[in-house]
Amino acid sequence: MIDFLIIFPGILMAISIHEFGHGYAAYILGDDTAKKAGRLSLNPLKHIDPIGFLMLIIAHFGWARPVPINSNKFKNERIGLFIVSIAGVVCNIILAILCLYLYKYEKIYIDMYVLNNIISAAASINIGFAVFNLLPIPPLDGSKIILSILPNKLHYYYFKYEHIGSIILVILIVTDNIGIVAYPIYNAILRVINIIV
Repeated sequence: MIDFLIIFPGILMAISIHEFGHGYAAYILGDDTAKKAGRLSLNPLKHIDPIGFLMLIIAHFGWARPVPINSNKFKNERIGLFIVSIAGVVCNIILAILCLYLYKYEKIYIDMYVLNNIISAAASINIGFAVFNLLPIPPLDGSKIILSILPNKLHYYYFKYEHIGSIILVILIVTDNIGIVAYPIYNAILRVINIIV
C-alpha cells in the first residue's frame, strides 16, 4: 500500500500530461477535436480509462483514453501526425526533468523522505511512459511517428498488419521481455536528463 501511494501521483501526472500533450499539439495545429471533447485538461479523470488504469496498477501495463484527433484538419497531415504523436512523449520527458530537478532541490533544502520518494518515482514513471510510447509497435505513439515518415504507398501495409503489433506488444509484456527493448532507451534518456538537471 505504501509503495502504491508513492507511485500513484506519478502515474496520474504521467497519464494527464501525456494525453494533454497530444490534444494541445493537435489544437495548435488547427484540430479542435480534443478541445470540443473536453480533453485539453490536466485533470486525470478526463484521461483515465478505468480498465486500463486498473491493469496499470495490477500488471504494470495499462492505457489511458486516447485523445480524439482529426488529422484532416492539419495543414500538413504528415507533419501534424508526427508532432502530435511525439508531443505526449516530449511532455513526459519535460515533466521528468522538472521532477528530477525538484528532487535534487527538495532533497538538499527540505529533505522529506516521503516527498523525495514521490518525486523520484514521478520522474521514473514519466521516463517509463515516454520510453514505452516511443516503441515502434502499433498502437503506440512510436508506430505513428514511423507512419508519419513512411511513404504513402507503404501506409496500406502499416494498417493491414497493425493488429499484429498489438499481439507482439502483449507477448513482450506477458513474457516480461519488454525490458530488453525498453531498458536501454530508458537508461539513455535518464543519462541525458541527469546531464540537463
